[in-house]
Amino acid sequence: MAAVDSIKLNPPAGAPTSRRDIGFALGIVFIMAVLFVPIPPFIIDFGLTISISLSVLILMVALWIEKPLDFSSFPTVLLIATMLRLSLNIATTRVILSHGNEGHYAAGHVIGGFSEFVMGGDFVIGLVVFAILITVNFLVITKGATRIAEVGARFTLDAIPGKQMAIDADLSAGLIDERAAQVRRRELEEESSFFGSMDGASKFVRGDAIAGLIITAVNIFGGIVIGITRHQMDASTAADVFVKLSVGDGLVTQIPALIVSLAAGLLVSKGGTRGAAEKAIISQLGYYPRAMMVAAGLMGLLSLLPGLPMLPFMAAAAGLGFVAYTVPKQRAAAEKAAADEKLMIEAEQAETERQSVKESLRIVEVELVLGKQMGAHLAFARDELGNRVGKMRRRFASRYGFVVPEIKLSDDLSVEPKSYEIKVHGTTVASQPLRLGELLIVLGDSPVPDIPHDLTKEPAFGLRAAWISDTFGAAARRAGFEPVDTLSIVLTHLSEVIRNNLAHLLSYKDMRSLLDRLEPEYKRLIEEIVPAHMSYSGLQAVLKLLLAERVSIRNLTLILEAIAEIAPHVRRSEKIVEHVRMRMAQQICGDLLHKGQLAVLRLGNRWDLAFHQALKRDAKGDVIEFDIDPRLVEQFATEASKIIREKTDQGESFVLVASPDARPYVRMMIERIFVNLPVLSHLEIARGVDIKPLGSIS
Repeated sequence: MAAVDSIKLNPPAGAPTSRRDIGFALGIVFIMAVLFVPIPPFIIDFGLTISISLSVLILMVALWIEKPLDFSSFPTVLLIATMLRLSLNIATTRVILSHGNEGHYAAGHVIGGFSEFVMGGDFVIGLVVFAILITVNFLVITKGATRIAEVGARFTLDAIPGKQMAIDADLSAGLIDERAAQVRRRELEEESSFFGSMDGASKFVRGDAIAGLIITAVNIFGGIVIGITRHQMDASTAADVFVKLSVGDGLVTQIPALIVSLAAGLLVSKGGTRGAAEKAIISQLGYYPRAMMVAAGLMGLLSLLPGLPMLPFMAAAAGLGFVAYTVPKQRAAAEKAAADEKLMIEAEQAETERQSVKESLRIVEVELVLGKQMGAHLAFARDELGNRVGKMRRRFASRYGFVVPEIKLSDDLSVEPKSYEIKVHGTTVASQPLRLGELLIVLGDSPVPDIPHDLTKEPAFGLRAAWISDTFGAAARRAGFEPVDTLSIVLTHLSEVIRNNLAHLLSYKDMRSLLDRLEPEYKRLIEEIVPAHMSYSGLQAVLKLLLAERVSIRNLTLILEAIAEIAPHVRRSEKIVEHVRMRMAQQICGDLLHKGQLAVLRLGNRWDLAFHQALKRDAKGDVIEFDIDPRLVEQFATEASKIIREKTDQGESFVLVASPDARPYVRMMIERIFVNLPVLSHLEIARGVDIKPLGSIS
């Protein structure tokens, strides 16, 4: 029983839920019945009133719709309205010819009222007005709307294949899903059907105007003949009565026809303009205040000409001037309100995303996290911190050839109150406690100044340093030291951490952005390299290996040329990088010059031989393995550290030089001890460089 009740209470989806469809069908049957069945004048009055109301409603809907497809039922409504007018025309013709002798109200009070009001009792005026309405409707509005509908239907049908291909392309590219594609295809079908129907529906309006003219002529001549022959009326009386009735009937019919023709013209001429007609037209006309000011000036000039009425032209000039003055202010206020609303929506979305679970999964590339007291100490220097960070990023972009990611500044209670942490991809790579309100002086090998201090290490480079009170800053300067404040310490450390992690910060997106900015010739070079010899990921690996040793990639075109030379013959990224470094010798040496000289520290014959013997090669002579005794590694690290520290303590800025085959492996061991020490091969020293020998590790 429950199932039966459920079926009874829930009718099928296709079943009618109201009696409107029956009423609509009865209305169509009534329109058809009027064509054959005589109806009394009071029903004709109701029918004419409905016809006028329907035409006004159609016009208002055509004015306020956003786009033409919102009134896709217009062709059907137009056919019904036309049939209603024609059936009423036939009904009034029957009444006029049958009972016209009874007077001006024989066909009802609507026709009689129009004949008296519009014609003013003179049928000649009525004939002139009726002829003008016919001319306006038939030659101007209907003809123009018909032409627009024809062209719109033709262009719409011609554009269907291209629009369908665009939908399929967007679907294949993932820009839209299947549901959105179905919606767009349905809109395309509705658009083609609508403009095709409008092309035919415009003929209804044109035929209605012709039919109205013929019916009015038949009523006039037929009524006069019937009045004279059947009702023994004299010619003048018959002409006066039947002309007034016929022209009144024509006016009652043509005014709704003119309104519907105007609605059709507005609908098909709307085209691609969105929004109500009032908004679309007035907003576009008022978009050019200078044009309105010129029009106002012209109206004012015409008002001063002799013979022309001053008041109408001055009123028009004042109205145009007022609109030209107020529209820019209203537009500016609307734009400001829209911008404020957009900012508010973006802020709400950002807050929502920040509090969402997905936000916790997003990893920030570079982040500076401050402890509680550190954040309070730098609170008033946030603007300066932001400016200096921006300058630092621009300096990195100029020096290394790509833009490092945005640096996020945040506070965290889990960090020591007087400390800060630097994170790269969410991992803490450096942290340091500071003495807030004190200054740091870097000592190096210099003696400790005779002022109160606490020895420490400088966080960025690990140099010997000392904390002093800010009251002794002047004394430290007199002693030859340059005190560093807390903000400078943090930024220097941050800069050095970024420099040590350049390879990690070059994302695939950054690399593609760099490649997209290249000239067309180099884009074709990339097409020769990728994917024939290497992938984009392999290209990114080469750039990362260069940045790992602080080699700038700003000369990207030279790098691509070098890769194009070696990529067809070598697959390993490490081998490609060594060839690229040799091609970039001039740039590498130029970046490492100090006072115009390149200070060089060699490995020495003993270690050259040891590394050479550790290289295992295949039958082609390519290095496939580096096999060295661990005791030799420890011994090399000890000897190298001693000599390198001596040279560093002497203030020397130098590079370590090894053989081309051993260079990557020497670099691999040296970077564990001296991360900032460049290691070059003999082939990477450019010609013409002034070399300053510092000795050898031996």
